[in-house]
Amino acid sequence: MDATAHGLAHLGAPIVVARDDVGAELRDQTFKRWVWGAAVVSAGGGGIVGAFLAFAAPIVLSPADTQRLLTRGGTVLIVFLAVAVPVMLRVRRRRFAASTAWLSAGRPPTAEEQRMTLGASGEAVRLSAAVWGVGAVTFGSLALTQQVSTAVYIFSVVALGGISTSAVWYLIVERVMRPVSARALDGATPDRRFGPTIGRRLVMAWLLATGVPLFGIAVLAVGYLADVGFRDQRTFAAILILVAVALVVGLFAILIAIRSVTERVTALRRALAQVQSGDFGARVEVDDASEIGRLQAGFNTMTAGLAERERIRDTFGTYVDRDVAEHILRAAGSLEAQELDVTLMFVDVRGFTTLAERLQPTEVVTTLNRLFERIVPIVHDHGGHVDKYAGDGLMAVFGAPRHQDRHADDALGAALQIAEAVHEEFSGSLTVGVGLNSGPVIAGNVGGAGRLEFSVIGDAVNVAARVETATRQTGDTVLLTGATLSQLSSDRGDFEPRPGLALKGKTNPVAVYAPVSARRTPEAVRTNRPCRSC
Repeated sequence: MDATAHGLAHLGAPIVVARDDVGAELRDQTFKRWVWGAAVVSAGGGGIVGAFLAFAAPIVLSPADTQRLLTRGGTVLIVFLAVAVPVMLRVRRRRFAASTAWLSAGRPPTAEEQRMTLGASGEAVRLSAAVWGVGAVTFGSLALTQQVSTAVYIFSVVALGGISTSAVWYLIVERVMRPVSARALDGATPDRRFGPTIGRRLVMAWLLATGVPLFGIAVLAVGYLADVGFRDQRTFAAILILVAVALVVGLFAILIAIRSVTERVTALRRALAQVQSGDFGARVEVDDASEIGRLQAGFNTMTAGLAERERIRDTFGTYVDRDVAEHILRAAGSLEAQELDVTLMFVDVRGFTTLAERLQPTEVVTTLNRLFERIVPIVHDHGGHVDKYAGDGLMAVFGAPRHQDRHADDALGAALQIAEAVHEEFSGSLTVGVGLNSGPVIAGNVGGAGRLEFSVIGDAVNVAARVETATRQTGDTVLLTGATLSQLSSDRGDFEPRPGLALKGKTNPVAVYAPVSARRTPEAVRTNRPCRSC
């Protein structure tokens, strides 16, 4: 039993394949394990059946008859093995070579080759069952010279041993063929017509753990109750032997069946944890043609879709603000226009024309990128998004598409931080003006003929742009309208009024204010008259 366990444990070890001629090496190593497994399982099954017959034959036969039967049986067994083993090996080698020719050729399998590869465990168990069936008939026939009940008894013992051995062999072959099955499937969804199912594996495990032992016990019980000469002591001892075999072999079969499922489930669970942590490149090897294989393939399809979605989101995020990109993806590209109350921010570089004349074109672009690399994260940190870039400036929106209850406070916080960040980055060599205004806008897709962009339109947008322009006259880095001021929390600090802005279409000047805490441009021109050029 120790040797058998050691041999079967060897079958579960990982196959190590060199990089050169990978397919042929995998095929050869798999076939060696196949032969080794067949030898171990067949020897184990035959040994158990032979030992049981040697012990249980005296239940129905006299000692002399038992000796004659065992002698003849031993002779027949030698002849049987001398014929059956080479035949099985030859048939199996041919079938294995035919089903794995694609491995040696380094090409994908044909549909027929894939079917043969995935159905290898079923074919193996059919061949094993056929050989054991011939053996059961052969050895049962030897006892016909004694009595029919003896022949039936021996046939039943050999047949049950064959069923058990074939069931174990089924589970072993499925495990040995796993690396080859993975190559045959190559990540594709398995055809449900091919290969073993979970239900079939569980049935095999049930046969070993419950079905065969119970049937064997039933044979002994029927023979005993039919009063065909079964001896009490050996009959009950045989029953105990069957129980012991059921416990050991059944446990082994159950463990194999469990591992065939739990190993794949564990791999799926680990891959799922990777996906949950944001790694959408997680994949599992599709190495099973059963429901688990379809689950593995489905998981890979799902993660591939998630990775593609993330790639699209990242691509959007390069050209479209990330919040807007996510909003577009969630809405499947259909964003109906809606009226929202938001705060608009316009940021513009002071004296950009002079700056552009002084620097080389590449230096101008580098300077603007430095500026935006400081400004954009601040906008995002305060819940806003950059709606568009306009030359040396940008327009940001707070409150759309993501709702913000305190959009005015968030916009002002961002504006003050931008003023400090620009001063820190450029030390006065480059300054900006920031204008804020709050009010209702229409937010949604704008455009046509297949070219759309998410934006906001409305009078509040125009006013915000004029407020930013007014910073050049007032000398303030940050200006905001009375509409924004009225929506601020009471703890936002002090504000100084500035001359109102006379805008076209407005009856009264628009009131504007400057935060006391904001930086001001020392060299800027200040005036107490309303700004009429804004």
